Amino acid sequence: MKTTSDFPSINERSPDGVNGTGQAYRVLIVDDSMFVTKQISQILSSEGFEIIGTAADGVEGVEKYKELYPNVDLVTMDITMPKMDGVTALEQIVEFDKDAKVVMVSALGKQDLVKKALLAGAKNYIVKPLDRKKVLERVVSVLN
Repeated sequence: MKTTSDFPSINERSPDGVNGTGQAYRVLIVDDSMFVTKQISQILSSEGFEIIGTAADGVEGVEKYKELYPNVDLVTMDITMPKMDGVTALEQIVEFDKDAKVVMVSALGKQDLVKKALLAGAKNYIVKPLDRKKVLERVVSVLN
């Protein structure tokens, strides 16, 4: 009987969502769209990331970040949300933790807001509609 050692896997690689010590990266998703939250969750979870929280607006996002701190490795933050927009929430998170890693999520045509967010401390951005490969690429580049 053949065992798995008889068939070396050509796809042998560790998942993107796991750091060098084998721990899953912990992600907070802040987005007012349940659909986008679910999409990001599925993309990241499939690579071993741990979704430790979600928030539906900037106010809730900042509160959740402070509550979960220092156990947040990355935040995905929508730019356009009710109550408090993503750029303001980003500024408050960076004020609270200057080392926060935040990736902005933006609809097409919001380049001015993306630029403002990057100047305010965002580490990268993802454009909607979400592309699995791009999401993983941008998130992994921020964590490494």
